[in-house]
Amino acid sequence: MNRVIALCVLLLAAVLGYLHIDSRPAWAPFTPPEPIEIAASVEESVDSPQASNSLKPSKTLTPTKPLAINLQADWLPDTDAPSVHAASLIALKDGAVRAFWFAGSREGAPDVVINSSVFDPRAARWSAPTVVMSRVSAEKGLSRYIAKLGNPVPARMADGRMQLFFVTVSIGGWAGSSISSVISDDEGLTWTKPQRLIASPLINLSTLVKSPALQFSDGRLGLPAYHEWIGRFGELLRIQDGQIIDKRRMSSGRGAIQPVVFVDNAQEASAFFRQTRPSSQVKQIPVSETKDAGQTWKIAKDLEIPNPNAAVASLTLSDGTRLMVLNNIEVGRSRLVMVMRK
Repeated sequence: MNRVIALCVLLLAAVLGYLHIDSRPAWAPFTPPEPIEIAASVEESVDSPQASNSLKPSKTLTPTKPLAINLQADWLPDTDAPSVHAASLIALKDGAVRAFWFAGSREGAPDVVINSSVFDPRAARWSAPTVVMSRVSAEKGLSRYIAKLGNPVPARMADGRMQLFFVTVSIGGWAGSSISSVISDDEGLTWTKPQRLIASPLINLSTLVKSPALQFSDGRLGLPAYHEWIGRFGELLRIQDGQIIDKRRMSSGRGAIQPVVFVDNAQEASAFFRQTRPSSQVKQIPVSETKDAGQTWKIAKDLEIPNPNAAVASLTLSDGTRLMVLNNIEVGRSRLVMVMRK
């Protein structure tokens, strides 16, 4: 009898799975991201007898648009938290930039909160930081126990509203994570009640976010995500109205997480990962590529830059230049560099 019941349950699950797959909306092409207009600052050696040891700027730091941000190093506002992690940015409608990060006594501690601050390019300063989400407010809004939270990722919805994805953990470590989100109608001043995303019908655990979202031509979001439980791999989630309607595997095995994606055109894109490979394997940046707008991904040749099991950040400028910020060493994170490709 138990075998019959188990077989019936499996058949029912298969039917429901087929109906779910069959009911998914048609896939859509990518919408290439709007490039960021920023003037780069590059210093070059002057090869002349008179000034062989001097440096001169080849380009200025002045922005190409009145509200563009200078490309320069800056610190986010201090909240006196000993541990600050996973900063992310989103452009606001008035030309300012809003930053998000999580901070607390240590990563994963109960006192960790998600902070936000706005950079005003006219005044060239950050606003006082505010708390967007705490463990207690997430717990209250989601009606479930929350042990820790982190990894805020802002995105612009098709209707112009701002959506903030973040990770929550109810049990265990980060491998036991799930994704939640809140929505703002006023550029991040106020937020809706948090809503949990269902990324898997099986206990909905071990789905995390870290990287900027993509836009599809049908107005839906593509959210790069990753898993850390059993396997360590990347996924692309299709989001509609705050819910996951489809997902596609971007890598496999246990060696690549936290994908960042560069969109080439409506169909082609490349994903670059934080490597989590065994010590016996090469410590370089894994790469996957798609030629059908993210429906399928193929593992490509590594980007031959060292990676010490650390995240990479990415940005595309208005002239098509692609920037990545990363730690180009195999061990530790003592060196942070920016690499670029035309």
